Amino acid sequence: MKWGLFGGTFDPIHIGHLRCASETLEIFDLNRIIFVPAARPPHKPNAAITPFHHREQMIRLAIGGNPDFSFSDVENRREKTSYSVDTVEFLLDKHRLEKPDLYFILGQDAFHAIRTWKDWERLLLMCHFAVMTRPGYTNRGLDEILTPEFASRFKYDEGIRGFRGPTGHTIFFREVTFLDIASSNIRKRAKERKSINYLVPDAVRHYIVKNSLYRE
Repeated sequence: MKWGLFGGTFDPIHIGHLRCASETLEIFDLNRIIFVPAARPPHKPNAAITPFHHREQMIRLAIGGNPDFSFSDVENRREKTSYSVDTVEFLLDKHRLEKPDLYFILGQDAFHAIRTWKDWERLLLMCHFAVMTRPGYTNRGLDEILTPEFASRFKYDEGIRGFRGPTGHTIFFREVTFLDIASSNIRKRAKERKSINYLVPDAVRHYIVKNSLYRE
């Protein structure tokens, strides 16, 4: 089985997230994509983040009816900070009988900051990485992103168009349709009572209005 893990704050989830997930599913022929919202993201320790239950409901509404998409609250079950390495380790252990091939999905900006993540070297050896890139992005290797010593452990494989590591897991860079939509802009528009039509699914838009989210 090939599963994609798509993490983030999803505050709120929007059309860009869904489109990227859909294309990544097709590119890597995944069996499903699991949306894993962060409960206490380490890179936003002081940010005002919408309570988890609201973000969970918006994700469930957004992916409802799509059998290829599922939801996990694994990071909300932990009382501590949400670290990706702990989430991947937990899922691999929980599903050790199924032995899923995990693809960690993230954007190119997040991957360029990977060295700020907890146990990032171990994480890169635990699963595949599917880095979603914008049109025109050119990857010149891993040396400028990872440390040169660690990057040297990954060899480019022309057959799969990816950097295969010593554990057999690969770092892929794949261009996806880039929809320049930001959750921060959606929150700003909602706060100012401006339209968020076509930025989020209708069910999510109705939920935001019904619960007066992002309004002071």
